Amino acid sequence: MPQHKSAIKRVRQNEVLRSRNRVQRSKMRTMIKKLQSTTDKAEATSQLSEVKSLLDRLVGKNIVKKNQAANYKSALEKSVNAL
Repeated sequence: MPQHKSAIKRVRQNEVLRSRNRVQRSKMRTMIKKLQSTTDKAEATSQLSEVKSLLDRLVGKNIVKKNQAANYKSALEKSVNAL
């Protein structure tokens, strides 16, 4: 257990931030799975732009690493173009 006031506060803040990050990461994974299960090209294209913008936002918040987001986007582009 932390002994200093600042360390106690840091533990509280870390819990809050961790829960926010988990929500965002879960939302990302759900959107990716939904996009991968789509068979309609037009719908997949519109979903792709939403997923890509979400990934870019998560990179800006340091929830997802830049290269990981690039790999996700590349793989999703390939799957949408294959439809």
